[in-house]
Amino acid sequence: MTILGIETSCDETGVAIIQNDSKTKKINLISNIVASSLSLHSKTGGIIPDIAAREQVKYIIPVLESAIKEASGGKMVNDQWSIVNKIDAIAVTVGPGLIGSLLIGVETARTLSYLWKKPIIPVNHLIGHIYANFISEIHNSKFIIHNSAAEIQFPAVALIVSGGHTDLVLIKNHGSIKWLGGTRDDAAGEAFDKIGRLLNLPYPGGPSIEKEALKGNPKKFIFPKPMIGSGDFDFSFSGLKTTVYREIKSLKNLDGQTISDISFAVQDAIVDVLVKKTLKAADKYKVKSILLGGGVAANQKLRDELILNTKYLIPYTEIFVPQKFLCTDNAAMIASAAFYNYKPVDWRDITVNPELYFY
Repeated sequence: MTILGIETSCDETGVAIIQNDSKTKKINLISNIVASSLSLHSKTGGIIPDIAAREQVKYIIPVLESAIKEASGGKMVNDQWSIVNKIDAIAVTVGPGLIGSLLIGVETARTLSYLWKKPIIPVNHLIGHIYANFISEIHNSKFIIHNSAAEIQFPAVALIVSGGHTDLVLIKNHGSIKWLGGTRDDAAGEAFDKIGRLLNLPYPGGPSIEKEALKGNPKKFIFPKPMIGSGDFDFSFSGLKTTVYREIKSLKNLDGQTISDISFAVQDAIVDVLVKKTLKAADKYKVKSILLGGGVAANQKLRDELILNTKYLIPYTEIFVPQKFLCTDNAAMIASAAFYNYKPVDWRDITVNPELYFY
């Protein structure tokens, strides 16, 4: 089966084409194009919904054409149409996200579904992040990356951690997901962004703080780790942001080394909470796999700590993390989720839902 995916939930415009290998049952990524309006939002320190939607309009057709061209090996128009003819279905993000951005993707998918006479599959963006782990082969013009996605076994616990969401879910099987807990206020990525602004670091805050933390003194600052000992699987990072704000206000000079030291302590606090809560859930439900997903999943310290602690504390559980370029918003994960949760609807019936969640 070949699926074309479309992702426009926020400020990235993504189109990808995946193929399922009928023999190995693996998902192969054939093409994956992403255009971002991040440079515009960096100037304002955050995403402006109207600007994001206008950029989606600008990018969607060129990105679609580029994805089809890449899937055809950059060949002539006739060869590109041969790829289109092989497409079995169109997957698209319907929520959660910014309504203006979501509408661009959904209306594009509806149009293609009508013109190409292909079924259309609505996909939950959050579930899409989970299924980035199921992409086994990534075809690139220069190389092929092989992942071990075929080894993912259920039940599994997934940590979805991004700018807008921090959630733990239990996956009993494809199509059977139970929400265990989530953020009560600021998501982890949101906390990184807000603290990054307090430290006068470039947006987005997560990558900037991660870079600064490499130069930080581990003993200079120690910040609280919110709800790390609570008996549930919820998260809260607004208090950490407030603590950092007060610490910065008390300082006479916020020099470069101090910014690095604070960055180290912030990253350490957030990562420790995420790792311990995830392992607690994995141990409680005796899962066979732990899956990581979302933009913050690209953070190397989070990846390293989760892998290390899983192997040490619950060695019977396998840990899976996507390639870093599949952690941020992309259409490959949307197409992958559609394959494993194949529930097509008529193009007339698909609608956006900005508030869509796991339940």
